[in-house]
Amino acid sequence: MLEKRRHQRIRFDEPLPMRIGHHGARAAGALENLSLGGLMFRTGLPLSVGETIGCEFRVFASPLIDLAAVVASRVGAGLYGARFQAGPMSRHLIDDAINDAIDQGKAGIVSLHELPGGRVMRVTGALTAGHRNDFMHGVERVGVVEIDLAGVTLIDAAGLALCRLAIDRFDVRIARRSPCVEAAWPPSDAFDPAHRP
Repeated sequence: MLEKRRHQRIRFDEPLPMRIGHHGARAAGALENLSLGGLMFRTGLPLSVGETIGCEFRVFASPLIDLAAVVASRVGAGLYGARFQAGPMSRHLIDDAINDAIDQGKAGIVSLHELPGGRVMRVTGALTAGHRNDFMHGVERVGVVEIDLAGVTLIDAAGLALCRLAIDRFDVRIARRSPCVEAAWPPSDAFDPAHRP
């Protein structure tokens, strides 16, 4: 399935702490991913789809973001998706927090695009173990032919291993590499996409 979300979501290597308010109760939560339109989080509160909750969180060093959201889905035990009921100021704070996290390589976006030459995966921000599920979904299930790493601001050994797997097992091309990817890329010809048929 190609990316059909109205807003791109960022994923973190490790969930960020958050507070959730619901019918007068407050509980800790863990922010799994975030977009301008909503978030995915874990909590011990028993929530139902359609309920309104209060959310307080920071994206690393961002100002405190405090807004209401409607529970849109229950994905598993204690894992929920919610849509924001955010005004212009909250949207601005979320947008700034997302952009800062991506620029600093603390979060990343994996998006899929249908182009004339085939399906392309673009990675923006960090490419680390935290992005494995989204990355492998694109490679295994969607069948991308090319990966664009021009927007990567941080890549670690796990991110490089994902690239190696895509090249070696799925014959995916790496189209472009950002300066940080170039610096981390192994010099081995076997790992160099320029040497792929």
